[in-house]
Amino acid sequence: MTKSTWVNWAGEQRCTPAVVAAPRGVEELAEIVTASAAAGRTVRVAGSGHSFTDAVLTDGTLIDLGGLDRVLEIDTATNRVRVEAGLTLHAASPLLHGHGLAFPNLGDIDTQSIAGATATGTHGTGARLRNISAALHSVEVMRADGNRVELNEQTDPDGWRAARVSIGALGVVTAVTLQLEPSFVLDLVERPVPLVDVLANLDEFVDGNDHFEFFAFAHSGVAMTKAGNRTTKPEQPRSALNAWLNDVLLSNHAFTGMCKVGRRIPAAIPAIHRIATQAGSHNRKIDRSYRVFATPRLVKFTEMEYAIPREHAVAAVRRIVELTQRFRTPMPIEVRWVAPDDAFLSPASGRDTCYIAVHQYQGMEWEPYFRACEAVFDEYAGRPHWGKRHFQTAETLPTRYPDFDRFTAVRRRFDPTGVFANDYVNRVLGPVG
Repeated sequence: MTKSTWVNWAGEQRCTPAVVAAPRGVEELAEIVTASAAAGRTVRVAGSGHSFTDAVLTDGTLIDLGGLDRVLEIDTATNRVRVEAGLTLHAASPLLHGHGLAFPNLGDIDTQSIAGATATGTHGTGARLRNISAALHSVEVMRADGNRVELNEQTDPDGWRAARVSIGALGVVTAVTLQLEPSFVLDLVERPVPLVDVLANLDEFVDGNDHFEFFAFAHSGVAMTKAGNRTTKPEQPRSALNAWLNDVLLSNHAFTGMCKVGRRIPAAIPAIHRIATQAGSHNRKIDRSYRVFATPRLVKFTEMEYAIPREHAVAAVRRIVELTQRFRTPMPIEVRWVAPDDAFLSPASGRDTCYIAVHQYQGMEWEPYFRACEAVFDEYAGRPHWGKRHFQTAETLPTRYPDFDRFTAVRRRFDPTGVFANDYVNRVLGPVG
């Protein structure tokens, strides 16, 4: 155990905990948790650090679960897999593919730990598919006394629905059982389409594809669309050179250069938006699902993302595009869809959902822009992505989640003294007492 500074992926959130611990097993983890609770230190867990909020920050004990990253059990008869919570999505997918299994859906970034991705409600896109936490068949949670509790729909229905998206407020997730499905191949087509055409025919795009999303640069009038569908065609992996040219050189290094110009010369941002969309040519990938879902993200930025009822998607996108034209950001707007689920704090709980994300490049002012966007999302009963920036509090959030009080009851049952709380948890969920 050592004392050091922890910094998130974006470099904007940092803390210096009294203790930073990296246990190699659950017994060692239990010793750390119980010792911290006895000493009056709060306990938080760091995944890969890809959240943009202060959800991890603590001056108590910060736990790195990277050492708990084993695949514990694979049952191909039921397509269920038991894994430790520190395993990353990036590491899990090829391992699972070796056994003929895959996640039904993934986001476009896969560096997160399984526990971190599910705790924050991380998602991909697909109107008939739910977010990643919906794959949790059961969740093992370590409480402040070091004991572990297995939560599933039979043993503790409310506990299970709370633990699937918990923001780390119930305890330390140590292992999960995932309900997966047979591996599959995706055929992804990327092409620019006028934004007015996408919005005019949005249901056709969304319902006509297994996975659909688009990026809109506010000053360009063009949507960079991505439509993915399952196929029986054999996988056709790209060469290493082709993947590097498209995913690293053009999408990351070249775009980073344009963002730097936009930061230095804000008047150039409209031109940057037009160049970015003109450079977006038709592209096609036919490959294993996980290699299609995720792409490298090397451009440093900060982000806000909101989940709104799907029926408001067109109106909300139009308003966010118009609003973005008044602010200086070289970054695009990202729009995705997911199906309803029943986790208490899932942003998609109980409703067909459209996610709209706005971004700001590192070193550029983000707060006025994000606050203006949030005011729009508020009008549509928006729910924030728990791992991305927002300004909501325990006063503004409960009416947006029908089961907020049920989550609070589970939290009081699991962590009555607030061992697993921090400023962020208390701000958005309220003090446990």
